[in-house]
Amino acid sequence: MLCTSLVRNLFISINRRQYHRTHPRILITGGCGQLGVPLAKRLREQYGVENVVLSDIVRPSDELLKQGIYRYADVMDIKQVQELLVNNQIDWLIHLSALLSAIGEKDVPLAMKLNIEGTHHILELARKYKCKLFIPSTIGAFGPESPRNPTPDFCIQRPRTIYGVSKVHTELLGEYFYHRFGVDFRCLRFPGVISADTKPGGGTTDYAIEIFHDALKSNAYRCYLRGDTRLPMMWVDDCIQSIVSIMEAPSEQLKQRTYNVAAMSFTPDELTKAIQKYKPNFKISYEIDDRQKIADSWPQVFDDQNARQHWNWSPKVDLDGLVQRMFSYLERQ
Repeated sequence: MLCTSLVRNLFISINRRQYHRTHPRILITGGCGQLGVPLAKRLREQYGVENVVLSDIVRPSDELLKQGIYRYADVMDIKQVQELLVNNQIDWLIHLSALLSAIGEKDVPLAMKLNIEGTHHILELARKYKCKLFIPSTIGAFGPESPRNPTPDFCIQRPRTIYGVSKVHTELLGEYFYHRFGVDFRCLRFPGVISADTKPGGGTTDYAIEIFHDALKSNAYRCYLRGDTRLPMMWVDDCIQSIVSIMEAPSEQLKQRTYNVAAMSFTPDELTKAIQKYKPNFKISYEIDDRQKIADSWPQVFDDQNARQHWNWSPKVDLDGLVQRMFSYLERQ
């Protein structure tokens, strides 16, 4: 009886390893946000609906439930995430749970708890269960002492927001777990990510989403950043592609564990001119708030040459393409 049980377990183990060579089992935490839903859709198309588990602490829509597996999981409860990893035989762990820049400044204790303690849980689980791990970082991981145009992968950082501080912590701890425990940690510093199917959440770069909604509603927008505030941006489909690309890249191809990725950089004034090609009567005005201080400490242009050289990163959408896509999506809604 014992011999039979051992043979059966060995057979299951061998089959699972063979299966996972081409079809990883993937868990996405914080999956109901801007990136989680389109990322899950892309990964399900590529690896199969049954191989991607989306998790979050919010109630999913009926439409989201129809798209694939959804499970409740609070990353602050390590046993909940551990149960998902074990029961679903997870190979790739994509950790998106975080409190973002401007929101984090309004509740620093919660941001520290979620962005730092939650990340500790995820790293420990990736170590224990030998998962390939992706955690995004941000332009907010840099500070006013950083070179701003361009900002390279390696330079002084010293961010001034709790979100940025927590992401530098994530980058360094992830690299430590890679060198100390062999965790296959991968991280991308994202610029502002623009998408049409996500409502603005009060973040520093969210003006570049809000402006399209107001352009269609009232043909005018009041911006909380100065007109000359240059920030790196990216269309959401390029962002999703960057995650898939770095997760699929062979480990030996990666010369570092954290990379900048970018697609374009623009100012509110430049975005306004691009919008006016489609809406000639569109007007912008300015009412600066505290988010200006955050933006002034961030990179203006990302240097992502290492990502382009090491694993062939190449964005597809420029500013004009972004404007066209935003209006096309929003006008259909």
